Amino acid sequence: MALAAFLSATTFAATSAHAAGTIAGTDILNTAQASYDGPGGPVVIDSNTVTITVDELLDVTVASSDPGDIAVDSGANQQITTYQVTNTGNGSEAFTLTADPAKGGDDFDTSNAVIYIDTNSNGVFDAGVDTLYSPGSNDPVLAPDASVTIFIQSDIPATATDGQRAEVELSAVAITGSGTPGTSFAGQGDGGGDAVVGSTGADGEASSFFLIQAAQVALVKSATIVDQFGGNEAVPGATITYQIVATITGSGSLTNLNVNDDIPTDTTYTAESITLEGAGVTDSDADADAGSFDGSAIAVSLGTVPGGQTRTITFQVTID
Repeated sequence: MALAAFLSATTFAATSAHAAGTIAGTDILNTAQASYDGPGGPVVIDSNTVTITVDELLDVTVASSDPGDIAVDSGANQQITTYQVTNTGNGSEAFTLTADPAKGGDDFDTSNAVIYIDTNSNGVFDAGVDTLYSPGSNDPVLAPDASVTIFIQSDIPATATDGQRAEVELSAVAITGSGTPGTSFAGQGDGGGDAVVGSTGADGEASSFFLIQAAQVALVKSATIVDQFGGNEAVPGATITYQIVATITGSGSLTNLNVNDDIPTDTTYTAESITLEGAGVTDSDADADAGSFDGSAIAVSLGTVPGGQTRTITFQVTID
């Protein structure tokens, strides 16, 4: 009797793609077959079925969601850095989060660092909405390939100076275990198999940076006198022209910068005499220009002025 035999493999398992492959706890089933020509026709026999349960691979990545250095002022409180934590393993896993605002190599450290979890998943910190993180109490649990946005809120010291940077790091560690890739935790994997540390060590971290962009303003005031006799004596009836130069320094900008000056005693303000950068502005505060006079003081609104620029204001009074 001629005998022809062959072996074939049949696999019964999900094959959907994930960051770390097949989902932990999936059973991979394999049965071999042999067939031959018997006296009554073809005969097929099966081997026993070998079942292998896919272990959980423990992996995580952390990335900063901030596009670059975050510009802040010295002394600013409750400033936010933003991160994305992604479970790149193949099983559902909980992660412990840690903020480190005291990294070496930067210029200053932030303080009072606390972590928030993005409750409404909008990627933007919402005070009173997003959840304060408490280790061991509300550790984020992520399905394979799932991500969560995490915020670190911290304070900028008043001693930080223009141009200085601070690094704030977020780390996420798999609660099941971490360490050298290949380290195994027997029976602790999702689905009942082992848990095996992946290439990330099941420990990810990323940093965001604050940059002090401060600005200061210095005011220098001067006066010139023209008397009614063609000279420059400070006699009654002489006109005083005051000049105020605002010089802004630093790498940041000053917002809503306003200059005010009371009209001196024993003088009378000259109506409509205010100028900004040599151009006249009106006394009325009801119009769109920058100047105003309220009967006792002049005011000029300069808006937002970046460091490295100056603004020059003049106005006139007559000595009584």
